[in-house]
Amino acid sequence: MEAQHRNIAGLIHLLLDSGDPQKEIVLKRNEILRSKKTADSNIYFVAAGSIRVFIEDGDAEQNIRFGYQNDLVVYMDAFLSGKPSSYFIQALKKTTLKVVPKETLNRLLGQHPEQLKVWLALLEELVLQLLEREKDILTSSPAERYHRLLQRSPRLFQEISNRHIANYLRMSPETLSRLKKH
Repeated sequence: MEAQHRNIAGLIHLLLDSGDPQKEIVLKRNEILRSKKTADSNIYFVAAGSIRVFIEDGDAEQNIRFGYQNDLVVYMDAFLSGKPSSYFIQALKKTTLKVVPKETLNRLLGQHPEQLKVWLALLEELVLQLLEREKDILTSSPAERYHRLLQRSPRLFQEISNRHIANYLRMSPETLSRLKKH
């Protein structure tokens, strides 16, 4: 596992030091990265801050993922399809993102084929995370959802507000508060 993290760190370093002009975006707290229905094939490296990925469900918002310093974030549906995304990425506090265009990734993977294995491992990890998220959603017990998330992502509880965690867990903030006390 540690070797995989080193390899991913190496890929990130390669992407950020690609020789391409480095674009950086600074988002204010609560600022949205892109508007809905925008195609965006960039990869974003969270240099500082934290973000949430969410969808709109009628008048409500539903948190899907979170990202913190040193994470990669992407509008995966738009990245893979080239079509507009139905997701939003929002800064939860002042956040600095480094932008890596998909073309840069493709060029670097062509120049460094050994990094393709790392990229595929990163995608596999994402798929596994999505499967865990699916289990969370299908688990009817709020306590079980809470404990699964706490075991899997303790950092989340240090970085993200209870309101957003409760939304992610599909429970009220009051229910989350009760669960945290026990």
